[in-house]
This record gives sequence, structure tokens and C-alpha cells, in this order.
Amino acid sequence: MNRAFLVILFLHFGMLIYAQKITGLVLNQDSREPVDFASVFFNGTFVGTTTNESGYFELDVSKYRTRPLTVSAVGYHPASITEFTPRESHQVLLKRRVFEIEEVSVTSRSLVRKRKACMRIFKKEFIGLTSNARRCYILNERDISFNYDSDKDTLRAFASKPILIQNLSLGYDISYHLERFEYDRTTKTVLYTGNIIFNRDLIEDEESLNKYERRRAYAYSGSCKHFFRSLWANSLKASGFSVSTYRTGDPLNYENIVFQDLTGSKSLQYNQDLQIAYYDQLSYISFREYKVIFEQDGFFDPTPIIWTGKMSLQRIADFLPYEYLLSE
Repeated sequence: MNRAFLVILFLHFGMLIYAQKITGLVLNQDSREPVDFASVFFNGTFVGTTTNESGYFELDVSKYRTRPLTVSAVGYHPASITEFTPRESHQVLLKRRVFEIEEVSVTSRSLVRKRKACMRIFKKEFIGLTSNARRCYILNERDISFNYDSDKDTLRAFASKPILIQNLSLGYDISYHLERFEYDRTTKTVLYTGNIIFNRDLIEDEESLNKYERRRAYAYSGSCKHFFRSLWANSLKASGFSVSTYRTGDPLNYENIVFQDLTGSKSLQYNQDLQIAYYDQLSYISFREYKVIFEQDGFFDPTPIIWTGKMSLQRIADFLPYEYLLSE
């Protein structure tokens, strides 16, 4: 009896392990032809893979089963997988993407100057202006196009391929799949969306470990990721954060703003704008929707909120993977 029980337990355990890996096919929505070399990954992590020539992929999703899996390919709109069904192949249909601008051959001096000016704005708003941005480089600038004079008030950027970034300040090689970039020259505000995959950690020895860890810890401290991790653990005060109402300055605690459902999922909710203080640094949250779902590792859905203040100044050069853990 005991032996039979152990066999059953072993088989059940094996099935659980197998269930963590999903497989799928990525196809062209119109032709149903396979899309090869499509990227399949969890946004903001090292976890990802690519499809083969048949559009097939398989990936271990055990670590991030509660969040969407991004599927992105050159020339297509991105898609996502939100439900992971074990032992069933997932079919992902990608829609062809038509860029809103025609390709422009930058040969004249005037266009060269305009492109340089546009690239300066793009780097400032996309890479950022913090100390980390000084050693953060775009490796394939030629794959980035701009709308130039078609709209004088709004600068738009388009990337024909994933933007390859080497961050020599924090020590990562990154690919960013840009969906949208708009910079309003009048209001000096920027909107960009996309998905990021971490390709390589540049730590190779003890010396580089010490250098990068110091910079990573500095970038992490007071960041959005730091805030949501502290909020999940109900350790805001111990981490140096405090939350209050924006208009009246009334202090708020964990019970006022965090709600947990029966599945264990947590969300940030409040009926007015919030002020977040990290020691003397101030940031602000405006709610576009009534709740913001977040997770233990600091992952959160960015669409329901608008950031202003200190946290909003951090850009790609300051972004850390969700695998990052602050050294003790």
C-alpha cells in the first residue's frame, strides 16, 4: 500500500512539474503561416524564448503564472497569453503592423540635423537623464524612425526591430519592444509603451559584482518596484515610505489602501490621488481606474495610474528585472 501510494505521489508530482511548461504556435492572423523568431517572454524579466521556423515555442511559466505572457515579432502587433492551460498547445495569432509613417532616407543635411535633434529628445525621454543614463546605450539607432515634420507639436518614434540596449551602469543587456512613443513638445510630456526582456546579466567577477550591485541598490531604493514590494509586505514605514492623501495630506496605512481577494491577489485602491514620500523624495499617483493590481516581486499593472514626481523620472536606464533582489 505504501509503495503504491509513493508511485501515485511521484506520478502526480511529475504531472505538476510538467504543467509548469507550456507550448504553443505563433501564426500570422491572416495567412495562418508560422511566425519564426517571435519573442515569447514575461515583461521585465529574464524569462523568455523564441519561436522556431515552424512558429513553435515552449516555456517554463512556473515563476510567473499570474501575469500575462508577451508575444512579439518584427512587423506585427504584440499579443499576450493570459491563461496557461497545461498539456494544451496555445495558438497565438499576430496581426500585421502598418507603420503610420513612410520610411525616409536621411541624406540631406537638414534631415540629418532633424534626426539628431529627434534622437536627443527620444534618448532623454526613453533612456532618461539620471546618472545611470550616462552609460546606457542604444545599439541599433538606425532601426528607430521619427515623424519629423508631419506633426510639429508631437514627436513620434517607431522601431522596426526591438531596441537593443546595453546598460553599462546597472550591468544588463536588454531588448525593448516599442509599441508607442509620443512626446508633446508643448507640454513637455511623454507617453511610451512597450515590453522589455532582459537578455544578459553583465556580472562576470567579484569586481563587477560589487560595482553593479552598488548601482542597482541605488536605482532600486525609492523606485516603483521598491514601493510595491514594500506595500505587499506591509513594510512601508520600515522601508522609508509613507503614503498620504494628495489634497489634504492625511496619512494612510496599509489597511486603507490595500485589498486582497480570495485568490490572494492584492490591489492598491483609493478614492483620490495619493502622495508617496520616500524620505524627502515625493511622488504622486493619479488613478485612471479604481484599482491597481500588484504582486510580491513589485510587478504592477501600469495602465490604471499616472505617475508624477520623483518616481516618474526613472526611465529604461533605471529599470531592474523582477528577479532582482536587494543584497542584505
